Amino acid sequence: MLHACGVDFGTSNSTVGWQQPGRPALLALEDGKVTLPSVVFFDVEDDQVTYGRAALSNYLAGYEGRLMRSMKSLLGTSLMDGQTEVQGKAVPFRQLLAQFIRELKLRAEKSAGTHFSQAVMGRPVHFIDDDSKADKLAQDTLEQIARAAGYREVQFQYEPIAAAFDYESRISKEELVLIADIGGGTSDFSLVRLAPERAHRIDRKDDILGNGGVHIGGTDFDKYLSLNHVMPLLGLGGRLGSQIDVPSSYYFNLATWHTINLTYTQKVWRELQEVYRDINTPGLRLRFERLLNLVEERDGHWLAIKSEEAKILLSDQQTIDLPLERLRSKQPTAACHLSLDQEGLQTSIAHLTSSIGDTVKTVLNMANIKPEQVDTVFFTGGSSGVRGLRQQISSIVPTATKVEGDLFGSIGAGLGLDAARRFA
Repeated sequence: MLHACGVDFGTSNSTVGWQQPGRPALLALEDGKVTLPSVVFFDVEDDQVTYGRAALSNYLAGYEGRLMRSMKSLLGTSLMDGQTEVQGKAVPFRQLLAQFIRELKLRAEKSAGTHFSQAVMGRPVHFIDDDSKADKLAQDTLEQIARAAGYREVQFQYEPIAAAFDYESRISKEELVLIADIGGGTSDFSLVRLAPERAHRIDRKDDILGNGGVHIGGTDFDKYLSLNHVMPLLGLGGRLGSQIDVPSSYYFNLATWHTINLTYTQKVWRELQEVYRDINTPGLRLRFERLLNLVEERDGHWLAIKSEEAKILLSDQQTIDLPLERLRSKQPTAACHLSLDQEGLQTSIAHLTSSIGDTVKTVLNMANIKPEQVDTVFFTGGSSGVRGLRQQISSIVPTATKVEGDLFGSIGAGLGLDAARRFA
């Protein structure tokens, strides 16, 4: 039995793929599901660690502890060499990532009934935009972490190329395909010539006509949805009695997954109390009390989950009215709701979708390919369901057939195929 697998360690969700006759391409990782949300919860009361959906469930149930999510976003940044407090101890971020990938490996091995010593790890086209040195450092760091998690041999493949391999396994003729992989932290594109008769080749460099990426993904959509439509409910944009704006840094930290915990320090709490004393209008006082309560109850991750939920709901609906029951003030008031429509979401993220569209155009220009030459756009990645983003990409290659892959599984399945070819 082949002891090689493909590991898609994602910003929001992770999968593990492999190739074994008569077995599914993706391994079950949690309660029969092939995705494991990239989430860790450290329970202070019971001194336990949970992962994935169980971690989110324990956090939302109100257990005292520390939630970590979007850990992949740390790769290539200065934070990667830092540490954070977990269960009263200072723990390096590298150790936290290795702990999650080790858990991912153990679950995959249990599901497969075999040990995995070799892995093809997925990676975005760019971990860090316009900085090749930082990008290399991010890949080297991920390799070290994967080895620390127990993999003896580690190789890498671009995530959109892995998705291309998955799509290629299902076509009957040659196609020029634009792979659009919109993940939690990055948007990556590859222009690839695919065909059944090419699938057996290990070296596919000649079939890759162009690739590119930008460090924008689903968590960025969540962030700007939150800043434009949720954080004003907590006082963002208000003016104090001293005629200055309410400081925005607290709201930016709360709207960004890997900085939410920065809001929970004693220093920040004292600053918030000082700001509150400088508010002299009842409306702003009520909204800021919601912020104080949110920070005191450490519900920042809950609010980020609600912003993500709003984005997902708007993939299928024109308007939503989402209850935000944990946003409370000292005064008895009506329950807080987030009312939002498609236009509001698209306006909030227009600068992001525009940058992503520019990246698609760059990939086409790099390959010297005209839009009408593209046969197919293959959408994958959990954030590719955002309606405005799809419209932006589709408008650039209007004649191409639009195909939706397994939004959460195509990359892992493709990495499993690649692992079988490389390590067979």
